[in-house]
Amino acid sequence: MLKIKGLCAGYHDLKVLFDVDMEVNEGEVVALVGSNGAGKTTLLRTISGIIPITGGSLEWFGQNLTKIPAHARADMGIAPILQGRGILSTLTTEDNLFLGSYNRRTKKKRYELLERVYTAFPILEKRQHLLAGTLSGGQQQMLAIGRAMMMEPKFLILDEPSLGLAPIVVDEVFRIIRTFRETGTSMLLIEQNLVKALQVADRGYVLETGKIQLHGPSQEILVNPAVRKAYLGI
Repeated sequence: MLKIKGLCAGYHDLKVLFDVDMEVNEGEVVALVGSNGAGKTTLLRTISGIIPITGGSLEWFGQNLTKIPAHARADMGIAPILQGRGILSTLTTEDNLFLGSYNRRTKKKRYELLERVYTAFPILEKRQHLLAGTLSGGQQQMLAIGRAMMMEPKFLILDEPSLGLAPIVVDEVFRIIRTFRETGTSMLLIEQNLVKALQVADRGYVLETGKIQLHGPSQEILVNPAVRKAYLGI
């Protein structure tokens, strides 16, 4: 589905990613883990089309993505959930959800998609007329995922979904991710919480200082002595 080869990217003179190789297959959940500042969010922005790449290739079902703008990538089914959730706090919960369905594929069936979201997240239906800024952190994360569901994505990218949430809410968010993966939607899960991310993923990549240092099946990475020492202090 997504194939990244030798990708380099950054911000003007600041180089952040160096020769990154990665792939995501259909129906697969892939975890990208690494410490703060490793370049995880920059990789999301290159896949989404927010920042250009400076080297390498980025392909979507064999099609070159590098010349395709961000809004067109959304139409193709690539749905990023940015760090911080990106909720519009002065709009209602329902209006935030409708913002996810303004593309050619989903505009005509937005109410059908809305029912799917409410089935997945009943609390959002109860809060549909409230301003999004009044929701709890966990509910806002559900809203961010629900808004992405309104795009009927083929590929969902979640950037630090557990960031700033209480442990009990983090457990709920990852339960939601597990439920969502059952729909067959491919996902790239970008996380600092190595254990949570690898427990829900099929495969994982470890990114450090802009380079992939390790990749393989999630359980192999989770028990890797070097990874456990560096990230878990074990």
